Amino acid sequence: MAKRKKSSKKAKKVRKVARKPAKKKKSGRKPNPSFMKPMTPSSTLAAVIGSSSMPRTEVTKKLWAYIKRNGLQDKNNRRMINADEKLRPVFGGRGQVSMFEMTKLVSKHLG
Repeated sequence: MAKRKKSSKKAKKVRKVARKPAKKKKSGRKPNPSFMKPMTPSSTLAAVIGSSSMPRTEVTKKLWAYIKRNGLQDKNNRRMINADEKLRPVFGGRGQVSMFEMTKLVSKHLG
């Protein structure tokens, strides 16, 4: 009978190789310039976000900041936004709208 060699129980040292960070792929898409065009809010929307003209993206950011600050997001269904006395005229008199409807209703107040 042939004797088998006992395997060494010492762990092999693994040499760590420093890797270069992966390069990010450049997207072929460019931002739509209509999103960056300054828009003037109506007087009812200006009561919520301010009266200075700003791009649509900034309007959305300020509107969400207002919603979070005042706790207007519905507790059970987070997609729904509850209107307070300032937002009700912006939402067309409705007490509650979905976040997807909100952007459509707000766009009517930008000019």
